[in-house]
Amino acid sequence: MSMTSLVHSQLGSQFQRRAFSTVGDSVESRKRVLGQAKKLRIGCGGSLCFYSMDITSQVVASEVSSPAHGIKAPALLSKKDKLLANYVPVYVMLPLGVITEDNVLENKDEIVKQLMELKAADVDGVMVDVWWGIIESKGQKQYDWSGYKSLFQVVQDSGLKLQTIMSFHQCGGNMGDNVNVPLPKWVLDIGDSDPDIFYTNRSGTRNTEYLTIGVDNQPLFGGRTAVEIYRDYMKSFRESMADFLDSELIIDIEVGLGPAGELRYPSYPQNQGWLFPGIGEFQCYDKYLKAEFKEAATLAGHPEWELPDDAGEYNDVPSSTDFFKSNGTYVSEKGKFFLTWYSNKLLTHGDQILDEANQIFLGCKVKLAAKVSGIHWWYKEDNHAAELTAGYYNLNDRDGYRTMARMMSRHSASLNFTCLEMRNSEHSEEAKSGPEELVQQLLSAGWREDIEVAGENALPRYDRTAYNQILKNARPNGVNRDGPPKLRMAALTYLRLSSNLLESKNFRIFKTFVRKMHVDQDYCPDPNNYFHPVGPLERSKPTIPIEDLMEATKSMEPFPFDPETDMSVGGAFAEWLDSVRDKIASIFK
Repeated sequence: MSMTSLVHSQLGSQFQRRAFSTVGDSVESRKRVLGQAKKLRIGCGGSLCFYSMDITSQVVASEVSSPAHGIKAPALLSKKDKLLANYVPVYVMLPLGVITEDNVLENKDEIVKQLMELKAADVDGVMVDVWWGIIESKGQKQYDWSGYKSLFQVVQDSGLKLQTIMSFHQCGGNMGDNVNVPLPKWVLDIGDSDPDIFYTNRSGTRNTEYLTIGVDNQPLFGGRTAVEIYRDYMKSFRESMADFLDSELIIDIEVGLGPAGELRYPSYPQNQGWLFPGIGEFQCYDKYLKAEFKEAATLAGHPEWELPDDAGEYNDVPSSTDFFKSNGTYVSEKGKFFLTWYSNKLLTHGDQILDEANQIFLGCKVKLAAKVSGIHWWYKEDNHAAELTAGYYNLNDRDGYRTMARMMSRHSASLNFTCLEMRNSEHSEEAKSGPEELVQQLLSAGWREDIEVAGENALPRYDRTAYNQILKNARPNGVNRDGPPKLRMAALTYLRLSSNLLESKNFRIFKTFVRKMHVDQDYCPDPNNYFHPVGPLERSKPTIPIEDLMEATKSMEPFPFDPETDMSVGGAFAEWLDSVRDKIASIFK
């Protein structure tokens, strides 16, 4: 069987049960669409499936379209107007525990003071995790938004805008987690009797960070499926936060789609002993995903195929495994089938939940977003092992990210990416890391799919080298002094607000960084002026045919990036001036 047939055969055994019940579509419109269908491809072993129809597919342009696609652009009459068209807004992540596990805004006076400092630095807004484990902790559908309402009011009073994350994952046990917010206790209680609701590795170890996508459509939670849990949570958020949505305080809603809020599998959990740069492990050995894979393999004519048993353990190197070694299982017919199934499960998961979010926030002046992890280690190996275990089927001759961008495009969702601050030289040769090429590939994928791309730094950094790298990635071909740049990120969210950031020298450099992201212009309150208008959210476009999604796996050269930014925060000389300034200041203390 050809790989095209394999892909089609595995994507949708439940399509027959779902294709005629698309929420929000009228019977008449469904009949019109289905009347155009020439072919229907089914298979996949459960959950939402993509189907083939004669509808206009996404056009992948060779050049980036206007960043104000579909919006009347403002007249660029002055030099200032033209520069503002290059403006990139900067947001700052609030501390993970700004709302305590007991649902209380603690240290309110300190938060108010810090927000005012950010506002004085011309920061555009802040981002906050809205933890499922806090909101629905008292029982099913018992939502308590009181702590977050207090926080949102404080943010509104400060004059900052707000990005919110629908955080359906656990906080604790991974890089940077300094607080502990588990999933709601009633969910964990269900897991006691049915541990397969959690991601599971080959040895049977469970991961309680996030519900396995194998239960997306399983009514195991008091009659609700996992997707219905997420839907009800977001619906309650919209109803409870209506005033803040109507006032346009909230401008972005990032939908958590996995561990750390990222669309991926929890393949490298530190709380299970993973250490950088281990390849990680596949996380599909719960009974639900095992059954789905068996169904998909049987439909493909290979009932004898099983999930991988030769892919090693968390801290292995690729060459020590039969799966990832040169000419290993990953390039065999069986390996390609598994990796296609494994990665496409993420696509269907993200597509289904973003579709629910789109319906819930329809008409609100917000943008939806989804986050993809920056797995840069082993990127320079042919096998891309760490990406594959996380669910990113990305190889030198196969783009594993543009499929995600294309899926997000139907919901007009922004793609949020990490590790923007990293340079290759900052990692050991043994890790075969390529963060610079990875960022270039992923941002290019988003731009080619005509969606907005935003980003974050993966680790707290206060140095000029990191800021200059972010600035380069934010406008990879520099500033266009005659209008919008050809390539430009939609926003940058800095990780994160802390006493270290606000320390004198660190904050001085950070303020310069904000100024450079703003192309040396003052804070601009109107996104229309920098070509990122926020209009009422419109309904998602029709489901993208599977062959159109798979077309996006075709490898293409990324857009060229300049070697350095033209909006630098300074280098070695600026560092020397800082040291002189600090010495003088210490003398007069």
